[in-house]
Amino acid sequence: MNNTTYDWKHLGEELNRFLRLKTTVTGIKMFEEVEEMEKVPGIRRPKSVHTTDQIVSMGSRLGWTVGITAEDLVGQQCRAVIGLAPQDEEWLSGKPYVGVWHATLEDAHGRQAALNVVPSGKYKAMAVSPLTSARLDPPDVCLIYANPAQMIILINGLQWKEYRPFNWSVVGETACADSWGRALATGEPSLSLPCFAERRYGGVPDDEMLMALPPKYLPKAIEGMNALAKNGLRYPIAPYGVQMDVRAGMAASYPTKSSS
Repeated sequence: MNNTTYDWKHLGEELNRFLRLKTTVTGIKMFEEVEEMEKVPGIRRPKSVHTTDQIVSMGSRLGWTVGITAEDLVGQQCRAVIGLAPQDEEWLSGKPYVGVWHATLEDAHGRQAALNVVPSGKYKAMAVSPLTSARLDPPDVCLIYANPAQMIILINGLQWKEYRPFNWSVVGETACADSWGRALATGEPSLSLPCFAERRYGGVPDDEMLMALPPKYLPKAIEGMNALAKNGLRYPIAPYGVQMDVRAGMAASYPTKSSS
């Protein structure tokens, strides 16, 4: 059992200090019992049917704390990604998407089979809330919406110590499986290009990408971004000028002599 405690307000402030985010960093937490979700302070329950994208954006764009069950979501696709519906043969077939998102049944099935999903049967509810509210203590994963320049600084921060390459995939439609689906299922940082549904129904702007990651990675990313910032490697990334002599800038950011 992980007994690590976090200062959620401080983590949120540090992320905004280094990345100047426009969107609220949000937590997601899965619950095995509906009653436990309903005990979250300030929880709101939907009165209409929504997509998961909309529920997430209620947290990230409106600053709400919202709890849902399978009945609050529009269909099996939204439910299955977060484990609130079975990933059965009918769902796996992808038949409803033929002629809409894919040319053939084989194509649709291939997309469904590629999705990263939370195994079904364990959870009955989910809640979202701004990270700094500390109402989901701790959340299972945190969601950071950022433009590509902000995102690469965040990734560089994660790679400052204990370097590792990140290998992510793009499933296309249902890209929430690339972000919160994969992060919830694997416990690893997961980057996505938000899909049509996330942008149309969740209101994700054209320029935003999404990183989902367990909270244990936030201090690591912040430590790394702080170190990089001291070296002048920070957001916003100021354009150097396409006609300038590049040597002075390169000498600072890409030194050729060892610093050891």
